[in-house]
Amino acid sequence: MSGFEQLLPGRLPRLVMFDLDGTLVDSVPDLAAAIDQTLLTLGRPVAGIERVRNWVGNGARVLVRRALADDMQHAAVGEADTEQALAVFMEAYADSHGLTVVYPGVRETLKWLKKQGVEMALITNKPERFVAPLLDEMRIGRYFRWIIGGDTLPQQKPDPTALLHVMKMAEVEAQDALFIGDSRNDVLAAKAAGVLCVALSYGYNHGRPIAEESPALVIDDLRELLPGCFEPAAALTLPDTTQSPRQRDSIVVVTRKHWFVKSGFIKSGMNILKTLARWRWRA
Repeated sequence: MSGFEQLLPGRLPRLVMFDLDGTLVDSVPDLAAAIDQTLLTLGRPVAGIERVRNWVGNGARVLVRRALADDMQHAAVGEADTEQALAVFMEAYADSHGLTVVYPGVRETLKWLKKQGVEMALITNKPERFVAPLLDEMRIGRYFRWIIGGDTLPQQKPDPTALLHVMKMAEVEAQDALFIGDSRNDVLAAKAAGVLCVALSYGYNHGRPIAEESPALVIDDLRELLPGCFEPAAALTLPDTTQSPRQRDSIVVVTRKHWFVKSGFIKSGMNILKTLARWRWRA
């Protein structure tokens, strides 16, 4: 029985929301290189890829603070040191995606969901400025109608605000949505939003098995969700039904610290400050 059949017998979700790092792409090698460059610039010893792998998942600021503390606990790191290191890191990571790779099964799963008419969104704690360029470089950006970065809204995962916001824009109830991630933050955000969470076993969860967080389902490969292809090693060949580069696809991006509603793009309430619909050529 496939993952979808286990979670939603007889139907598919109307909306699937994804985490990015550790779920769709393995970005730790590039993040570690940028962190090590930052530490060297500040006259500190490098951290190395394995330490960085345990530190990622809570956004760039926390990652930098953990690197400065050389530990998961970073309360002793001052704001001045954080700001200095964060500026160096953001510059170092800006064009550093050469070592990042898409996990096996990701493209096939995204393609299958698009073919079924399932809406998709991306919700990540990675700074917004890095997200769309990385998605385009990995050639998976065209699949996501909504993208929310770590500094797009005032709240980050594990706060459920981004998930609730996307569901509101998509006009989808929690029982018809699914969140897919790899870390404790993802599971907690999904549970707080009332959404079933699928967790990937291969991602970044600070060195702990993700099953300890009790998601609805733990899988080793995204293709395990698909009917008729739930063995990780199973071959899956799907026609590419996505639009050609000469056609436009729309992507709704929430601008930093601003909120909007999808329906009619109507401004409402004190928290809804601005609406932005950005059309982009998709790779």
